[in-house]
Amino acid sequence: MLINRIRFLARQLLAFFCLALLLAPAAAGQSAHRRIVAVGDLHGDFIAWRAIAAAAQLIDARGKWTGGNTIFVQTGDVADRGPDTLGILNDLMRLQREAKRSGGQVIALVGNHEAMNMTDDLRYVSAVDYAAYADSGSAQLRDRVYEANKVAIAVAYRQSNPSMSDSAVRDAWLAATPLGSLERAADWHANGRIGRWVLQNPAVAVVDGNLFVHGGLSLRYQGATVDAINRGVAQALAAHDTTPTAIINDQDGPLWYRGYVQPEAVAPATDEQIDRLLQSFGATRMIIGHTPVLSGIAILHEGRVVDIDTGITAYYNGKLGYLEIVEGQLIPRIVPRPAADGGK
Repeated sequence: MLINRIRFLARQLLAFFCLALLLAPAAAGQSAHRRIVAVGDLHGDFIAWRAIAAAAQLIDARGKWTGGNTIFVQTGDVADRGPDTLGILNDLMRLQREAKRSGGQVIALVGNHEAMNMTDDLRYVSAVDYAAYADSGSAQLRDRVYEANKVAIAVAYRQSNPSMSDSAVRDAWLAATPLGSLERAADWHANGRIGRWVLQNPAVAVVDGNLFVHGGLSLRYQGATVDAINRGVAQALAAHDTTPTAIINDQDGPLWYRGYVQPEAVAPATDEQIDRLLQSFGATRMIIGHTPVLSGIAILHEGRVVDIDTGITAYYNGKLGYLEIVEGQLIPRIVPRPAADGGK
């Protein structure tokens, strides 16, 4: 009887102790906020991306996740301009899985260049980027596609030049269809590997009071919700919507807006207006990319807006920058550009 009573008291004390631990305030130096690392536009520069990720202690020498429970946000525009969009995308897709297993998170936002690739606006795709998809069967695939569609192809070309011969049409189409381009198009299709991944990624994310978005949210989006914006972007991408008013093409929308960095281009927003916009999303600051500031991370509007597009890609030859947020404090970081990427 006495033993049972002692056991009962011991269980009660243990339960009380566990409850006290759960209810106790965090000790000094502890916080519910996890470390956040944010990186802006990468534009196909795999060497620069790996240098930044390693410096931020997100990956090891093999590219494997070492960030623990860090939240990593890439604000879009992985694609175009540079030579190795595919390498970066493969990294991000894999790191999303690896980070999750370690209690971390990788958030890859949709940028305007991801939307352009999903809607076949390929003006900024590099020749090397196409070549990354080519293999020993690419030439044969291209020939088969031409033969299956040569009548329609000829009609299209002869609309601008009715006198084109069959051989001239074929040569023109082959020149406009580099090896690897058909495989790349299939990958970026809404049903392709990359297309499906882009569709599941957000355009806007709020993390610990930080609103992450590629271009920025103009005042017109006050009153919208994160879910509604992300749903609208995914629907427009899936529908291949190229109309100027679509959310993925809207110059005041989340993928394209530049007004906080280039206020001369639009009616400038006051700090009070920005505060109201941020409050409507439960945020205290907006972290954006899209508009390069080659001198480094730009803290604007007294900290309400932070532009982390530092022109990372060698195409722009800006700074290799990333933003670290620890205990709510902004810590801009600069990484030396590797010699292999044009650094000295």
